[in-house]
Amino acid sequence: MRRLAFVASIIGAIMSMDTSGAAAADPENTLYMDLASGRVVMELRPDLAPKHVARIKELTREGFYNGVVFHRVIEGFMAQTGDPTGTGRGGSGQKIDAEFSNTNYGRGTVGMARSQSPNSGDSQFFICFKDCSFLNGQYTVWAQVTEGMELVDGIKRGEPPQNPDQIVKMQVAADAK
Repeated sequence: MRRLAFVASIIGAIMSMDTSGAAAADPENTLYMDLASGRVVMELRPDLAPKHVARIKELTREGFYNGVVFHRVIEGFMAQTGDPTGTGRGGSGQKIDAEFSNTNYGRGTVGMARSQSPNSGDSQFFICFKDCSFLNGQYTVWAQVTEGMELVDGIKRGEPPQNPDQIVKMQVAADAK
């Protein structure tokens, strides 16, 4: 009888294992970006850009991104947001020094927008629609879309788009209710 219970416990343990090979997401380093069409999940990359991740989380927790529009959306390239004025000229007022890496700007990569000065990143960011490896080493990578990329693909195009899509709410997963 004990042997049967032991075998049952082993089978139960095996059945409850995550066999996808994916590590469980860290809620403190996961962002939920809610659009009218659904939720986009982004895995933050503090290993690549600790200052950027800390600042994005701080702004997110302040509600800075809630209601902010996608002001620059270029077909086959990227969707840009993070300017509370919606013009592409605004920000939070706090610049962040660049944290460039060799990470490839592939589909779903999230990078910090900036002007010509490498240390001019603030609150604006962009999400790549496809491979944008020509950006490698020139912009700070701070996250990767892990779910909902089809929702990003559906963001209205334009510079600025007519009746632009917006971030309904952005939150750190650890804070989500």
